[in-house]
Amino acid sequence: MKKREILIRAEEETDPRYGKPPSERSVEELIETGVINLDKPVGPSSHEVTAWIKRILPVKKIAHAGTLEPP
Repeated sequence: MKKREILIRAEEETDPRYGKPPSERSVEELIETGVINLDKPVGPSSHEVTAWIKRILPVKKIAHAGTLEPP
């Protein structure tokens, strides 16, 4: 069997001016810049669900991508 090796181009630290790992972000930062993967139940519309989330979470902008309506 042929031995495989992992090639690493370079090992560099990320400049903190350009962000930080998710594990080091505060809850507020995660909510403000994150994505919610939601399995929407049958019943409420996509518009209703996004309105509910906007009321629950302290965010400035919220939207949905594509359709949230079940098949």
